[in-house]
Amino acid sequence: MWDRVELSKPGAGDKCKDTNDMKLLTLRKKLIAMQMLEIRVEECGPGKAQPVRQHPRSRRADVSSISSFIRNANEEFKTKCWRNSMGDCTQDVNANPLQGDTHRDGDQELERALCQWLLWDQNPKTKAEIEKMLRDGKKKELRDRLCCRMTFGTAGLRSSMGAGFSYINDLTIIQSTQGLLKYLEKCFSDLKHRGVVIGYDTRGQETTSCSSKRLAQLTAAVFLGKNIPVYLFSIYVPTPFVPYAVKQLHVAAGVMITASHNPKQDNGYKVYWENGAQIGSPHDKRILEHIEESLEPWQESWNVKLPDISPLRHDPLDEVCTLYIEDLKKLCFYRELNRKTPLKFVHTSFHGVGHEYVKSAFKAFGFAPPIPVPEQKDPDPEFSTVKCPNPEEGECVLILAIKLAESEAARIVLATDPDADRLAVAEQQEDESWKVFSGNELGALLGWWMFKCWKDRHPDPADVKDVYMLATTVSSKILQAIAIHEGFHFEETLPGFKWIGNRIDALLQNGKEVLFAFEESIGFLCGTLVLDKDGVSAAVVVAELATYLETRKLTITDQLNNIYRTYGYHLSKTSYFKCYEPATIKRMFDRLRNYEKDNQYPDHCGQFEILYVRDVTTGYDNSQPNNKSVLPISRSSQMITFSFVNGCLATLRASGTEPKIKYYAEFCAPPGQSGTAYLAEELNKLIDAMVKNFLEPEKNGLIARL
Repeated sequence: MWDRVELSKPGAGDKCKDTNDMKLLTLRKKLIAMQMLEIRVEECGPGKAQPVRQHPRSRRADVSSISSFIRNANEEFKTKCWRNSMGDCTQDVNANPLQGDTHRDGDQELERALCQWLLWDQNPKTKAEIEKMLRDGKKKELRDRLCCRMTFGTAGLRSSMGAGFSYINDLTIIQSTQGLLKYLEKCFSDLKHRGVVIGYDTRGQETTSCSSKRLAQLTAAVFLGKNIPVYLFSIYVPTPFVPYAVKQLHVAAGVMITASHNPKQDNGYKVYWENGAQIGSPHDKRILEHIEESLEPWQESWNVKLPDISPLRHDPLDEVCTLYIEDLKKLCFYRELNRKTPLKFVHTSFHGVGHEYVKSAFKAFGFAPPIPVPEQKDPDPEFSTVKCPNPEEGECVLILAIKLAESEAARIVLATDPDADRLAVAEQQEDESWKVFSGNELGALLGWWMFKCWKDRHPDPADVKDVYMLATTVSSKILQAIAIHEGFHFEETLPGFKWIGNRIDALLQNGKEVLFAFEESIGFLCGTLVLDKDGVSAAVVVAELATYLETRKLTITDQLNNIYRTYGYHLSKTSYFKCYEPATIKRMFDRLRNYEKDNQYPDHCGQFEILYVRDVTTGYDNSQPNNKSVLPISRSSQMITFSFVNGCLATLRASGTEPKIKYYAEFCAPPGQSGTAYLAEELNKLIDAMVKNFLEPEKNGLIARL
């Protein structure tokens, strides 16, 4: 039996107020007629003719009737404007999807996508959203929503929640899962034995009935409908619990429904492979290909109740939590100090999933519970007390936590982001001001701590030959400096923990030991408990680090300065500009690749001479003998790094998860150089020159970070 879609229709007493309503009603009737004939539209790639499958007993019909209907409406609307009770009004031909001077191919693409959406979407709210855009003449918005699809970035699929193939919603999650399932079937002959893990955070959007929990249930329904076991968490969990569960339960893959620290309107679909690391190439490309081949929802895919009744659904919550806490204890080295410490810690979970899990971690390490920020302790998809649910933004989003810490005489604030995979830390200084540590500073501290604890247990210097630490290439080089001094290995990867996780997996397979890895955007992995960043474990490790330092009459800030004095000062600054136009971002980077003439990168940035250029988008690196980058080519992203004669490094990069152009700059001084004021001045001058000459904010319409 062919799947049916219930199409919303005007009530018997409703009147079509304008020509668009009349056209929409006619379109609905045609779609209903197509379903009555038991015809379904098959998916096809962009720009291809749309095939139509007929039921064997039906008489012939063709989707082109709808296309002709819309095209005829285009011509009609070019010459007419509608009237309302206020009289004539001038119609904006660029705003109406049924009018304007458009290429025929473009019309066909939009018409096909519109027909598919109205046939396949069973969520009445998102279906009504598209219908309203059609009535209101929102041609550009319809095209943006319906004529392109999401692709895997540095954190999986991520977009705003809403209607359309380029947004996160019931239909696109079903399509993505169907494609993932098809690909997993090709890769794992035992998929029906191993199954998959699915987790979710607490995001939600009332206007579209779209929540992380519902999307997780639909994801589970797709697998269960094909008799594949599903380990679906019964409540929200931190993101790192999904890759941890993948490894512990030996399943084929994991899916986490989350948008991490993104704005409240966003959500995402993060995929982990059997090794517990995020998918990379070629899996991401192959999954997208299978999604394109599996667009029409299967019969059981919309059955959101299936996870509640299927015997193939299992709840891994208790088992995974117990195993995680036991493994976490392996990172605890000073339990007795923790039990006795006078230090107090305030924790905020930013209205997300983290607090109860952080509290369990503190208990495992022997600590008293952290003090929660009451206004932010419980999940709230509106993130009602912060303008941005990203602790990376600094003190401006830690106001409530700092205020509570001062009233409780707590010197340290720990902040996990909404899905608890990132960690921010603030410490009160002697003058009662607060220092919020950057991701690079915390990377230095945690790297030092993990090596110190390892070295205490491995007095033989020969043991260090198999020890590794990793960081992304846009992060501080401080771990490299420590590695050179202490004798262990350091490696850098492309941005994103998917690169770190898969590289760690390869090192472990070769018998190596990885102590620590981080990215500057406050993502940390202590040990190899999971193969993704983990804010829960990082929070309790920082608490133990601070406890140890307190017994030595040192603050976290004191120890950071000690690290820089020993291994060399690494002053870094990271920020961003917002840019909502992908074409602008591409034009900016193309300009840098053709700076004064074709195929020539800049050799100066203002007064600062450039020594080397590395462009991982194209694979160019003139610091190498063959001019080829050692890091993998990443053509789907934009990233160029400049090495300056004065010792500074600066990278420009388009974010893979947000509409941002980020810049990263660092001045690396050798050990013993203490003129930090000079280093800071030089760094700031270089950043100003880079913004002025390379980013050109005013010319390109960039929005500066507040």
